[in-house]
Amino acid sequence: MRLTRHECGKRWRIRPDGKEKVTGQLSYLTDRTLPDMLYGKVLRSKYPHGKLQNIDCSEALALPGVVAVITHKDVPGLNGYGISEPDHPVFCHEYVRYTGDAIAAVAAETKAVAEQALSLIHVDYEPLPVLDTPEKALAPDAPMLHPKGNILHKTAYKKGDVKQAFLDCAYIVEETYITPRQMHTYLETEGGLFVPGTDGRLTVYSATQHGYKDRMQLSRILGMAEENIRVISSPIGGSFGGKDELNVQPYGALLALHTGRPVNIHHSRRESVKAGIKRHPMTIRMKTGTDKEGRLLAHEVNILSDTGAYSTLGGLVLNFATEHAVGPYQFPHVEINGKAVFTNNGVSGEFRGFGGNQVIFAVEGQLDRLAEKMNIDPWELRRRNLKQTMEVGPLGQRMAPTTGAIDVWQAIKRSKLWSKKGSAENQQTPWLRRGVGMSLAMHGFGLGYGIPDPAGGRLRLNEEGKIEVAFGHEEFGQGLLGTIELMLQDIFHCEREDLKIVIGDTDCVPVSGSSTASRSTSMAWQTLQRLQAPFVEALLKKAATVSGWTPDQLRTGPGGIWTTVGQPKRVVTYQELIFDGTEDFTFETSFHFPVTPDPVVGGHYLYGFTAVMAEVEVNVLTGHVRVTHVDHEVAAGPVMNPMGYLGQIEGGSIMALGFTLTEDAMMVDGNYTTNNLDTYLIPTIMDVPEEQGVGAIESLVPGDEYGPRGVGEIGSVALAPAIASAVHQATGKWRSRLPLEPEALLEKHPLLELHSKGGV
Repeated sequence: MRLTRHECGKRWRIRPDGKEKVTGQLSYLTDRTLPDMLYGKVLRSKYPHGKLQNIDCSEALALPGVVAVITHKDVPGLNGYGISEPDHPVFCHEYVRYTGDAIAAVAAETKAVAEQALSLIHVDYEPLPVLDTPEKALAPDAPMLHPKGNILHKTAYKKGDVKQAFLDCAYIVEETYITPRQMHTYLETEGGLFVPGTDGRLTVYSATQHGYKDRMQLSRILGMAEENIRVISSPIGGSFGGKDELNVQPYGALLALHTGRPVNIHHSRRESVKAGIKRHPMTIRMKTGTDKEGRLLAHEVNILSDTGAYSTLGGLVLNFATEHAVGPYQFPHVEINGKAVFTNNGVSGEFRGFGGNQVIFAVEGQLDRLAEKMNIDPWELRRRNLKQTMEVGPLGQRMAPTTGAIDVWQAIKRSKLWSKKGSAENQQTPWLRRGVGMSLAMHGFGLGYGIPDPAGGRLRLNEEGKIEVAFGHEEFGQGLLGTIELMLQDIFHCEREDLKIVIGDTDCVPVSGSSTASRSTSMAWQTLQRLQAPFVEALLKKAATVSGWTPDQLRTGPGGIWTTVGQPKRVVTYQELIFDGTEDFTFETSFHFPVTPDPVVGGHYLYGFTAVMAEVEVNVLTGHVRVTHVDHEVAAGPVMNPMGYLGQIEGGSIMALGFTLTEDAMMVDGNYTTNNLDTYLIPTIMDVPEEQGVGAIESLVPGDEYGPRGVGEIGSVALAPAIASAVHQATGKWRSRLPLEPEALLEKHPLLELHSKGGV
């Protein structure tokens, strides 16, 4: 379907937090204050690589208004953090490896005093050689940034005989693709409020995508039992993966416990740029060949990923990129090798798309170049090589059967742009060129085989007579609250007023896993499927004893339990069901995200698919690319929340627009040259395409019991190659580096030359 308000009917609902957000009334975690709170600031490294010789905090401590200055000596537990490998020091004391490294932290009565105190901390460094590219870090004489060397992770996958297969190819394309260091650019930068309790507990009000994981990491740093730490983590002003890892939490927590007072830390944009994680810049070399009929035969891929100074999830991002480097295509002969390399650049980590965006840009570019070389329609080339009913994933692992690839291939023909495919449009203004491009992609959900990926939740009728659901997920702008609300109304036929949704508080919610990898909606849906029957059975059984009707004559509905006999009427309210307090209507479940039965580490079991068409207008006198129209078709199962679905696909697409055209957090010699939003340009409403279409293929193959797949990432993964293809159609130029460089699209136009000579 195409998503319209008319077709979606009453399900097209304003999100529960919508009014507060657009009016500015919503209180975020960084808005919280307490009367006696202190302000925290973190001293970062002066150099991208160096040896620390001395840290003198005495002058800062003597400054009036300074309450505490702490360093590595004040960390009672593990002086390190990181989701997969705790190799990121809380405070450095031997070496600094990038300019975001923390050396000391200050708590003061005012922000101004805290800032001044940082300038009074004297640090002596011995500067060391800067490894600002993966190539430098891989050189034989490069200094080792970590005890195990400069390679965080390697991947390798091989099927068939690639070398022999290339000898049999009629057409071969080789290309190197380069992708940027993109910033998440959330409106709410990293921050929070950290409150020590009189009972020895610590309450953390700070954004994260996984409250329980933050609690675990903080317990190791603080030397405290996890149960003594409460993490309150929603609502959040944007994350996109950037707040999945710890950021300010260790410093706020340590300062709060050290001073015994609440501490507020909130990064400026400049601090966020320096210390926040980014999308992995990748250099991807691909060699791809077909036979004379356009059947793909051989595919060779080398991925070089700049993971920056520390691990975070860089190894898993490389795994995901390796898996998605073949797309939904049938390659009988494949060889993929990847390296994630430590450098002295900013830390790269989790980001919407998780490595898929980079390699999908490359593999789709290969298909387009091959089609041009063979002089056949690029969409037809894809059809000839698509897996029709996919039951085997990209790494040879079994997956949930799906026809998603061919479904989106067919569905995109509904686009108004379809008739423009393959022919550049003539313009009255000769230096404006129009073109249309297309792309296709698959995207895995969840964390993959071999990685803990727990799920679950709790459903109960609470003391207020509300149907209460609790999940350990977070609301960071993706619309999770609205989606859960609609699912509950669908299941129980009740009203919004009958519901209470509890998320984002480790004291109040069960373990549900991370709110990442497009998994939250899917896991919430599966949780409710497991809990619905026993919960309803208990309610109807109790209602039967109160009302005199039998359970099979009753159902849940607005405000309580209704009869199904004759004219429907409510016979007991939810409040009346719990009035006597004799029943405990609480049900919980825990399970694991669905995984492939094959031992392919990181291999996924559930996938979604998308096809994208994009129309661009290129000004060849300035090199400016304007995207005028984008259409998405997505196969991700049933749509739970039409407005949320539309927002996710359009939002992801706009973020991909920046990835493609403008965004790159550039670094030189290990230092950011982009420090703020005056030079780092993200798309604004003026850059958004005038037309955007979003379609949904909701059908699943018979027997698929996994319900809706998430769509938090899939809207972002395939736009870049579609735009690059459209630019090629408009200008005749292939571009393999993102963001697209205006200089490379410039042309000298005869009319402009005549004008410069006085002829016009």
